[in-house]
Amino acid sequence: MGNRVVLGLQWGDEGKGKIVDWLSRNSDIIARCQGGANAGHTVQVDGKQFILHLIPSGILHSGKVCVIGNGVVIDLFQLFAEIRDLEERGIDTSGRILLSGRAHLVMPYHKIAEAVREEARGEDALDTSKRGIGPTYMDKVGRSGLRLADIFDDQLLREKIEFNIESKQHVFGFLPADQQPTSEAAFAAMTKIRDRVRPLVADVSFYLIDAMAAGKSVLFEGAQGTLLDIDFGTYPYATSSNATIGGVLTGLGIGPQHLQRITGIAKAYQTRVGNGPFPTELDNSLGEKMRKLGTEFGATTGRPRRCGWLDLVLLRYSVRINGVDDLALMKLDVLDAFEKIKVCIGYKLDGQEIDVPPQSTPQFERLEPIYETLPGWSKPINGLRRLSDVDANARAYLKFIEDFVGARISILSTGPERDDTIVIS
Repeated sequence: MGNRVVLGLQWGDEGKGKIVDWLSRNSDIIARCQGGANAGHTVQVDGKQFILHLIPSGILHSGKVCVIGNGVVIDLFQLFAEIRDLEERGIDTSGRILLSGRAHLVMPYHKIAEAVREEARGEDALDTSKRGIGPTYMDKVGRSGLRLADIFDDQLLREKIEFNIESKQHVFGFLPADQQPTSEAAFAAMTKIRDRVRPLVADVSFYLIDAMAAGKSVLFEGAQGTLLDIDFGTYPYATSSNATIGGVLTGLGIGPQHLQRITGIAKAYQTRVGNGPFPTELDNSLGEKMRKLGTEFGATTGRPRRCGWLDLVLLRYSVRINGVDDLALMKLDVLDAFEKIKVCIGYKLDGQEIDVPPQSTPQFERLEPIYETLPGWSKPINGLRRLSDVDANARAYLKFIEDFVGARISILSTGPERDDTIVIS
């Protein structure tokens, strides 16, 4: 199959887990490049649901090697919980998971710091997952972070933990004394777990480059989505990493020549978890209908997702930023129940029509969508396996999307099961 990138093009939750699982059967290695346990990839196989937060969903295919790169922030306790769950469900992970020694670690005190900061923001809270992801990236950028390779050096481990807890006392000081993290507890937790993690540590960059030189194919997996990217997303209502194409390179230590095909993932409608602007949001019975039919609740937090019509202006923006070659369109079957379907083709900003998203968040929040209304389809999409069986109106909807965003649809998801998938090209 060659090397292929899978990236989310919306506010995350697009269905990347299913597509990574689907494409993994034709890849040798699946490599995750950024984010942390705030991501949730859901795969349904033969009625059984698997939810993964750190381990690539390619792990469900025997013999595939799953790599977690330096761009990912790793919660070791979450990682081993996932491994335990997989093993209990009959998935052998031994020798199939590699972690970059350069990856930064999410520590228990990062989660506490994030919860305190969110509480302090009050009405301006970002509504994060409280998994400690932001504070971990803050330590990384502040050059005080704890990397996986560090935990095998007692002196370095202790020094870094003590420094980081001390530097956060202005945050932890708001907590009762018995709830404040201690360096002793953090050090003990890391030394207790490090023997289990030692066999998983590798130089991921060298491993991938050598593997590709030997003819192995790699599926590069992103987390979150373009509209949550720290640079190109709806800042500050964004994640803390680069969920766009550049994050693949810096998060794994590879060159652009290795990226042979870039596939963007998008839903047939729009969703968002947490706070932040959402021009096409349906805060009404239609949005509730989408949420119910699409089972739109966060895989990581369980929070209900905000739902709305597909925003083609934002989708085109994401396609261009990432250099997307083709699209996987997810959950088309959710729209089976709608007689008319709207898509956003432009905005009004303070009375002026625009066709690109603004860079200013206050302006983004004032956008009014301009809609094109398309007819729904009478023949259900759910569970179809051939494009020729798809209703003509649904195919027209696909064509409208392709023409507007400038990328062809190569994969169509028609239901939650692994095989509820139509491969177009």
